[in-house]
Amino acid sequence: MLHPSYAELMQVVNEETEGDTPVVNSRYSIVMATARRARQLIDGAEPLVDTKIDKALSVAVEEVNQGKIKIITEE
Repeated sequence: MLHPSYAELMQVVNEETEGDTPVVNSRYSIVMATARRARQLIDGAEPLVDTKIDKALSVAVEEVNQGKIKIITEE
């Protein structure tokens, strides 16, 4: 089981939304955002959270969960 869940990650991302329209309204959006961030970490970007985890995707999920990553839409 994934911890935090998709629902929890969506809630964290949408808390900082200005207006009535949520930034993230599907699991796909969360997956794409964390995958892009994981690729940045693999390519040498510094993690934004202190963690003992060494897997890029897990670090990216934790960054989203802690609100360190802001997801913006193309619209």
